[in-house]
Parts: sequence; structure tokens; C-alpha cells
Amino acid sequence: MENWKPKTKLVHAGTKRSQFGELSEAIYLTQGFAYDTAEQAEARFIETGPDEFIYGRYGNPTVAMFEQRIAALEGAEDAFATASGMAAVSGTLFSMLRAGDHIVSAKALFGSISFVIDDVLRRWGIEVTLVDGTNLDEWRAAMRPNTKVCFLEALSNPTLEVIDIAAVAEIAHAYNATLVVDNVFATPIFQRTLDLGADVVIYSATKHIDGQGRVLGGVVLGTTEFIRGTFEPFNKHTGPSMSPFNAWVLLKGLETLALRCEAQADTAMAISQALEGHNKLSRLIYPFSPKHAQYELAKAQMTKGGTVISLELTGGKEAAFKFLNALKIITMSNNLGDSKSLVTHPATTTHQRLSDEQRAELGISDGLVRVSIGLEDTDDLIGDITQALEQA
Repeated sequence: MENWKPKTKLVHAGTKRSQFGELSEAIYLTQGFAYDTAEQAEARFIETGPDEFIYGRYGNPTVAMFEQRIAALEGAEDAFATASGMAAVSGTLFSMLRAGDHIVSAKALFGSISFVIDDVLRRWGIEVTLVDGTNLDEWRAAMRPNTKVCFLEALSNPTLEVIDIAAVAEIAHAYNATLVVDNVFATPIFQRTLDLGADVVIYSATKHIDGQGRVLGGVVLGTTEFIRGTFEPFNKHTGPSMSPFNAWVLLKGLETLALRCEAQADTAMAISQALEGHNKLSRLIYPFSPKHAQYELAKAQMTKGGTVISLELTGGKEAAFKFLNALKIITMSNNLGDSKSLVTHPATTTHQRLSDEQRAELGISDGLVRVSIGLEDTDDLIGDITQALEQA
């Protein structure tokens, strides 16, 4: 399997068949597992005992197939699936940090992640330093002897900043800190994040991995030592486990992940080129646009620019709302990575809890909209965006 190409791994990796030889992966809808003897039960609860299933909160055969398949794709030693992307993020940080520890994080973050890092961790006595993720000098200046974790989004939500992962990894490792990267926007198709130096990679499987708006899910990937020695002990006792049914849906999603993401990224690129310089836009943000501030870095780290475009309308919130309300194909929703094109207004939805000053610092203006490109016809999407811009 190590020699298989990504598309082959996405279809076959991790598959285990029962005695019935089912072609599609089986859904094991069970809470617990039976033991033949008391001695067998005792052995399974010993850490050095056989690696068998004990209880649905600890692991499940369908969930394990999903974990093994995404680990094979990512090139990770191991993976642990969770109930949602935020369960993956919070579980990773909570399992690694304790009172008195220090975390350095890029300040450009998804709203819920910002809440966990800048609010919850501080309440737990963890020291937090937020930096401009694109400024390596700020990363260097923020590091301390008690820094345990560095955290960043490979592409920030929603302004699509690109951070030099290899450089931040070097800075983190000089202090024996662990680099955790949320790679949702870059996707495992367009970026080999572990190869760039990250220690732990996180995905909200709700996004591209499902890709059709059906279920929630998350996954954390890293070394076996981290997943089984740090992450699993915390999470199997605190309970953010993935549903076997959701794992099965996500397995089906993985089969088409590469096909969907490639097509969506090609359309996103075409739309960014068609809209560049539009008189209703003060800014168009796409990592593979030559005008992007980190264009060269994006090209070096990623094979394509991703599936999300951000547009800043010149007329502020009023123009943004007129634009949103005029769209006929693209649907308003705060999700992304879906087969359907989706659009949201971050200042009043995903990032509404931030102060005006915080949003301004992050470049989240009242005129900014985030567009997640789906699988519709490229020309239809360009036409829909263009007519909505005219009405704005």
C-alpha cells in the first residue's frame, strides 16, 4: 500500500472485510463488544494487551477503517477520529496543555478556534500569545522555555493568509514545542503538511472529506506515540467519539475526495481570474492569484490554490448583503467544502464574536464575503457572481 498513489489509497486503504466479504465497508452500529472469557476481557483492558475493540467510545471497526484510510493518505503513522472538527482541535490542545504551559498561535483563526485558544485556554491557566502568522520574527519573539505548542491554520479563515509551515516548524522545534496545523482549507489533496514539518495535522471532516453536507466529523493525525500516548487517553475518557455511521459516510466521501477537490480548485482558479479587477471589488483573495501577498509561498507549499475565494465589496455591509441576497445558484451557509457552492458573511456569522478592532486587524471587513466553490458549472457560477455584483 505504501507505493499506491493517493487516489488508490482513497478507495482502498484501511478496508477490512468480515466473513461475509462485503464490498462496501460494513457499518458496525454497536456500543460494546463481547468477550469469550473473563481472561480475554482482562487482557483487552491492559495497555500491553491485544489491540482489540472494547467500547464504542474507545474505538469501532468502521471508525478504524476511516482513521487508517485518512492516515494512509496523509502519510501519518496514526489517526484518531472525533465527533466534529472542533472536537479534534479542542481535544488536541486539551490533551497537550496544562496550567502554566504556553501556546503560541497565529491570530487569524476560525471563530470557534479563536474562542478555545484565546478564552478557554486562558481560563485554564494556560499562557497564550497571538502573533501575525505570516511574520516569522513574531513567532521567534513569542517563544519561551515553557512553550509547548505552536498552532496555525495552513490557510486562514476567511482571509486565506498562507503561513510558512517549514519555517514555523523550525522555530517550534528549537524550543521542543509541537507544531499543530489545521489543514482544512489546504486539504490533504493539495498539501503534504507533515512533510513540511508539522507534527500534528487536524481536519474538520465535515468539510471536504464529507463534501456533501451530510455529517459532522473530525480527525487528528500524527505519530503513533502522540495519537495513542497523548491524544487517545484524554479523548476516550472525555467522550468526543465519532459515530460509526458518520465514519461510514466519510469513508464514502474519501473515495471521491480527490476528484471533487481537483474540480473545485480548478473552478475557483477560473473564477478568481474572471473576477480580478472587477469594479465592485476592493479585494479578491485567492492563494494562487499572483496578487496574493503570499503567492510564491502558496505555490511552493500547495499543488493548487484550494476551493475557497474571499471577495471584499467596495460598499461595505450594505453591498455585501445585497450581493448575498442576489445570488441565485450559490447558497448562503457558514459551511464550506461542499459539492454545492456556499457563501457567508464572516463579520456577522463565523467571526461575529470578535470585536470591531479584532476583525479590522485580521482584515475581516464588513464588505468581505467568503465563497466556497462547489461542483456546479464554472460558467454558471461566474454568471451568478457577476450578476449579484452588479446588483450590489
